[in-house]
Amino acid sequence: MNAANASSAQPSTHTCDLGDQYKNDTSGAFRALPPVFTNYGGRGRFAGPISTVRCLDDNSVVKAALEEPGAGRVLVVDGGGSLRRALVGGNIAAGAARNGWAGVVVDGCVRDSAELAAADVGIRALALMPLPTDRKNQGLRDVAVQIQGVTVRPGEWLVADEDGIVVMPAPV
Repeated sequence: MNAANASSAQPSTHTCDLGDQYKNDTSGAFRALPPVFTNYGGRGRFAGPISTVRCLDDNSVVKAALEEPGAGRVLVVDGGGSLRRALVGGNIAAGAARNGWAGVVVDGCVRDSAELAAADVGIRALALMPLPTDRKNQGLRDVAVQIQGVTVRPGEWLVADEDGIVVMPAPV
């Protein structure tokens, strides 16, 4: 595991501690994602700078992003909350781990649960769905996205652990 992965694998700050620290923040800079995500990856805790994808039932751009060097980043996928198709599966998760991604948060579905759990990458998603996507090369990369009503921007910082997922402008 490289240094970027080691620091991202186990965040030094817990989401509850961050929640305590920012509970009176009214600027909107600190945001908690709703508690609707399930942990499917081999890492229960992860943190890193955010990269984003917006797509609907087509994981072409997700796959392309996770095939790049991750350098400890977290890919946040705005799948529109769709429960129709899985945007990440075992092969893509294994590639993300090999390429040094800290985690993937999918506002949509994933598949291959045993393979996801074996991958050394954090994976959060709404549900499991056995159906794959049709790849039509549709989607946008590194744009502001809405995840369950919460705005997430590329370059911001995400922390995920057993208690939830938070987003903020920079690490603390």
